[in-house]
Amino acid sequence: MKSIFLIIRNITFIALALGSIVSCSKDDDITPDPIPMETESRWITVAAARMGENPGDGNGGTLLYSISSEDAKDPTVSIAPFDNGFIAPSNRTARLQSSEDGNTIFNISYAGDTGGNYTKYTVEGGQNFTPTGSEVSIAPYVGSAPRWIKLFDGDKTGAAVYVSTEHEIDDNDTPDDVTDDIYVRTDAKIGIVTLDLVNSSIKEFQEHSVPLTAEEEANGYYFSRIDMPVLNAAGDKIYIGARLSKVNPETAESDSGYEILGSKTIVLDYPSLLNPTVITSSVGHGNTNGYRSINAFLYNGSVYQANQSDPEGSHILKIGSDNQYDDSYDFNLDEALGVEGAYILAWRPAENGKAVLAYRHDGSAEGVAGAQGFFALVDLEAKTAEKINDIPYDPDFYLFQYQGFVVDGNEIYLTQAPVGENGNIYVVDTETGVVTKGAELVNVEGSHFIGTF
Repeated sequence: MKSIFLIIRNITFIALALGSIVSCSKDDDITPDPIPMETESRWITVAAARMGENPGDGNGGTLLYSISSEDAKDPTVSIAPFDNGFIAPSNRTARLQSSEDGNTIFNISYAGDTGGNYTKYTVEGGQNFTPTGSEVSIAPYVGSAPRWIKLFDGDKTGAAVYVSTEHEIDDNDTPDDVTDDIYVRTDAKIGIVTLDLVNSSIKEFQEHSVPLTAEEEANGYYFSRIDMPVLNAAGDKIYIGARLSKVNPETAESDSGYEILGSKTIVLDYPSLLNPTVITSSVGHGNTNGYRSINAFLYNGSVYQANQSDPEGSHILKIGSDNQYDDSYDFNLDEALGVEGAYILAWRPAENGKAVLAYRHDGSAEGVAGAQGFFALVDLEAKTAEKINDIPYDPDFYLFQYQGFVVDGNEIYLTQAPVGENGNIYVVDTETGVVTKGAELVNVEGSHFIGTF
């Protein structure tokens, strides 16, 4: 069995990989002496979500395993994170981020006794993730199941958010007579905390009541979920994605089948987190909070943001340097992909403005854990999208919980494996469209892979 070399960026000599890393192997039986290497590499950390009670729920915990980018591209390499991975602290699926060079993993535990605890680890290959720095809890600020993201400021800052809601009722001074109660509005109080990722400390925390327009509130609309903060190019504003919900103003009970309003984003001053305002798109409709994966990215001076649950199919929206939606930018995924009901599950652009995007649509097969997913290659400037056909698809290929893509120059690394079945790492050259089939991912029953970091 040939041991695998784990190569660290900017180090020209490599050591023979430890024999104990048995889950990473090649087919022949030769064990060469260490030799100088001239190529640069970075760690590729694969995240695997173990089944809890149901296939694909990911509630059984998160495991990590890292290999070099060369080995990630090698289909003769095989890794088994579920058998040999590092257990990321979290009651359910961990919320992970990685440093830009791949040498550090940041984690905030989700739910349970350790929910809200921030930890970071130095990536050292295989299942070796060494704790570094001190822990800090953000639970007192945003709860034990926080929605957080790493800002793109050189791995310095994380931001976590929450929203709580309360219906305001006018009882006409007759509290015992509920028939006179009149719904007024729903107050949405948001909280945001920024976290020093270097020194493991709280930087700033603010809470705000963020209203919609008087007409929207009178009709029962309110912010029900927020997520995925991102900085603008100037670094003086932070954008927070948002989901709207609605009550029936006649009864104050949850409404359904209502008109979907223009996509909205909450804007705050940064780093003070003060002066909230709301901006609205007239191009896209639906939510901008995303789910598990970063939903908005800075490219070429503007922020590009995906939306979900748009009646016309997901859009990629553009927020310009004036901190307003650029409604001259109209990028509709239904039109670009030739499908109906496109829904962006996760995405990530490379440095050239071309992105890999995970999506489902109305024609997706229903698999064991939900609707079948696909990957597309997207060009932000040309506003084009094309399904990546060199990646295999299966009805059980489930991407709703997908979290991470690794970007290395113009290349993007991703994971492909149906729920409970083996798969592979794939590397997409976003400039040429060439797809490289890489290392095998060994799966276990009911579990799935949620990305690379």
